[in-house]
Amino acid sequence: MKQSRSTGWLLYAAIAFFSSSCGGSADEKTTVTDTTAADTTATTAAAAPVINTIVTTPENMVIVKHKVANYAKWLTNYDGHDSARLANGVHSYVVGRGLQDSNMVLVALKIDDVTKAKAFVKAPGLKAAMQKGGVVGAPVISFVTNTWQDTATIDSKIRSMSAFTVKDWDAWQKGYEEGKQDRIDNGIASRVIGHDLDNDKKVHLVTALMDTAKAFAYFKSDALKKRRAASGVIDEPVRFVFRIVKRY
Repeated sequence: MKQSRSTGWLLYAAIAFFSSSCGGSADEKTTVTDTTAADTTATTAAAAPVINTIVTTPENMVIVKHKVANYAKWLTNYDGHDSARLANGVHSYVVGRGLQDSNMVLVALKIDDVTKAKAFVKAPGLKAAMQKGGVVGAPVISFVTNTWQDTATIDSKIRSMSAFTVKDWDAWQKGYEEGKQDRIDNGIASRVIGHDLDNDKKVHLVTALMDTAKAFAYFKSDALKKRRAASGVIDEPVRFVFRIVKRY
């Protein structure tokens, strides 16, 4: 009888211990799973990259603007001349066509060596290539240094490129920055700020037109004229509005 009671007590203790152990394992497993999920969420949130689209490293470029008799013929000839450009450290970047006159073409090119690039644009071979491509009249060629660029991808492909003279580069930059909200309100986004290669009083400015109606009205407004005067602009900007049609 004593042996039976002893055996029963031991069996009860074993069952109780086993039940307790199983319950503890289940709780521990749940805790580990929840912690892993929390850690994964935290890691995902922390891994979200912050992309800076603003470039302030100076970059030299050459901008060419001219009229063509036939755009398709000109583009075929232009692309066929790429090896000559590359041999002189000149790299195609953007081609644009005038918004009002689609046969007015703007070409922006990045350059590795200013001296070689200047010699290249004066070479007889380039003049002959332009004539073969149907360029009408003398091209307008500008060497510029971009000091600020916004490389973010945006919906609008319409750009305004303007050139003008200022009294002082730093004073103009300050005044231009103060007009940022006015530009935003009128559908204008800054894309590139720069100046002539050898003269920072000759400013070159490229903006994206997000709302052409608002932008064109602002370009003619007294508010913009006053802002330009306050920032030291001393002549009327020469503006060319174009649509980007090709990127390289």
